[in-house]
Amino acid sequence: MKKSLLLASLVAVVALAACGKKEEAAPSAAAVVDAAASAASAVAGAASEVTAAASAVAASVAADSAASAAAAAVAGAASAAK
Repeated sequence: MKKSLLLASLVAVVALAACGKKEEAAPSAAAVVDAAASAASAVAGAASEVTAAASAVAASVAADSAASAAAAAVAGAASAAK
């Protein structure tokens, strides 16, 4: 009798413990693909912005070099005219 009661209690405990657990669903493949596509789009946009900024810096450096060369030419012409 005691063993039957103990066994029934054990079965009840296991059944109650199993009912309380919830398994988390894995993210769907479509959600993962969408997230990857969104991340790739963001990276491509950032790369485009970096390229534009680098071009602007290069243009600024070229303009500074041209201005320096022009100033040197003007200074050379002024000293030659004296």
